[in-house]
Amino acid sequence: MTLRSICAVKGVTAYGMKEGKFGLALIRASGTAAGVFTENLVKAAPIELMRKQIKKGTMEAVIANSGCANAYTGKRGYEDAVAMTGFAGTALGVDAKQIGVASTGVIGRYLDLPLIERQCKLIAPKLDRTFEAETLAAQAIMTTDLYPKHALVEKESFCIGGITKGSGMIAPNMGTMLAFIYTDAEIGEKPLSEALKMATKRTFNRVVVDGDMSTNDIALCTATGAAGKVHAKEFSAALEECCRSLAMQIAADGEGASKLLEVTVTGAPKEDDAAKVARTVIESPLVKTAVYGEDPNWGRVVAAAGRAGVKFDPNAVSLWISDGNVKYPLVKSGEIIADLKNAKMAMHGKKVIFILDLAAGKAEATAWGCDLTEKYVEINGRYTT
Repeated sequence: MTLRSICAVKGVTAYGMKEGKFGLALIRASGTAAGVFTENLVKAAPIELMRKQIKKGTMEAVIANSGCANAYTGKRGYEDAVAMTGFAGTALGVDAKQIGVASTGVIGRYLDLPLIERQCKLIAPKLDRTFEAETLAAQAIMTTDLYPKHALVEKESFCIGGITKGSGMIAPNMGTMLAFIYTDAEIGEKPLSEALKMATKRTFNRVVVDGDMSTNDIALCTATGAAGKVHAKEFSAALEECCRSLAMQIAADGEGASKLLEVTVTGAPKEDDAAKVARTVIESPLVKTAVYGEDPNWGRVVAAAGRAGVKFDPNAVSLWISDGNVKYPLVKSGEIIADLKNAKMAMHGKKVIFILDLAAGKAEATAWGCDLTEKYVEINGRYTT
């Protein structure tokens, strides 16, 4: 387990608390900032506010609550999101317009502002750099998550750490996820924004749990600059590595999940084509249920790929299945060579991997998801009750 992630980054402190379903986290860090947000037409109030505030290119802190999404709440919801930044600004002694804000929980309900203000006052004096402090912050933003999610990438001259929440309502173009990422690298606003967008495209935007796109997705990255200047290309690769770890943790913790599902598509005309096929396979209910039942019904993978809207010759593809250690061939250049006994063995563990070669180019991409179990229905059939 990573002993620290965001609090390993110079200049970052955090803390959080949870009372029943209602949690609050504060993270303090000053520096250059960038953000990416949900593409859902129905955007939560904090998203609308942050799309404006992030244009300043700097942030001093983040306040995030769980239990209420503050989504589809109109003018009042927007004013409540502004009020949350005010609570944090007052408690931390900084300009409220320099505060990032995020919410997650039930859609169509108003925030309990007195509760959030009280929690904020309790949390602010306790901000710290310990693993315990950041774990409390990570736990505070959880909803149906089973465990907090941390990632840390350490390079010779800088590091990048992140925490995230996400378990259900997860689809391409981000899922119901909040991600707060920090680095001590010194990097400009434009290269930071570009790196975050690319990392999101290759990680968070390739996770599918159930195919539903959230109203509240947000990923914020703040660079404190404490470690000095870094090369943009090296930074971008490290940020993608950090986001990939967080994305895979979200997929593995999908609501009701018992297995992590990974699909790598190679031999595609373009990277976007490979990603499109991989996501289509990942989100297929038939593929997901087969993985849950440890049923080597691999034809569902090929069928899903065929409806992704990417041109390839079905009679030229190759397909393998793996548990992460051993890889078994299922199809070779259109010829069926599947050993179903070995294929089933590869599905017994906590991770199932399909590798699909389209034989239509040189590009590749990977997507992540999970199996579909009865527990998913239980969780979402009674989500508000």
